[in-house]
Amino acid sequence: MITKHLNNQYGPLIIRLFVGFIMLIQHGLPKLMNFNTKKNVFPDPLGVSSELSLALVIFAEVICSVFIILGLKTRLSSIPLLITMAIAAFIAHAGHPWSKQELPVIYLACYASLIFTGGGAFTLKD
Repeated sequence: MITKHLNNQYGPLIIRLFVGFIMLIQHGLPKLMNFNTKKNVFPDPLGVSSELSLALVIFAEVICSVFIILGLKTRLSSIPLLITMAIAAFIAHAGHPWSKQELPVIYLACYASLIFTGGGAFTLKD
C-alpha cells in the first residue's frame, strides 16, 4: 500500500522538476539577465506598461519556478505561471500559427495539473 501511494507521487515530482527547471533556465533567467534591454520593448498585452509586464513575467518564471522546483506552495506558485502562459498563448500569440501557441499551452497544462495535484510527497512544504 505504501509503494502504491509513493508511485502516485512521482508524477507531480517529475512535472515540478522538469517544467520548473526548463521554465527557469530557458525563459525566466534570460529575461531577468536582459531586463534593461527588454523593459521598453517587451509585449504589454494587458496595458500595464512593458516594464511592469516584464517584471510580472520574471516574477512568475523565476520566483514561482524556484518555488515549484522546491515544492514550496506548489499550487499557489503555479497560478501566476498558468496566468502567464494563458496570456502568452491566447493574447500575446493570438492570431499567430499554432507553433507559437503550442509551448505556452503545454506549460499551461502542466501548471493546471500541479494546481490540481499539488507538489506531491516529495516537497519541502506544500
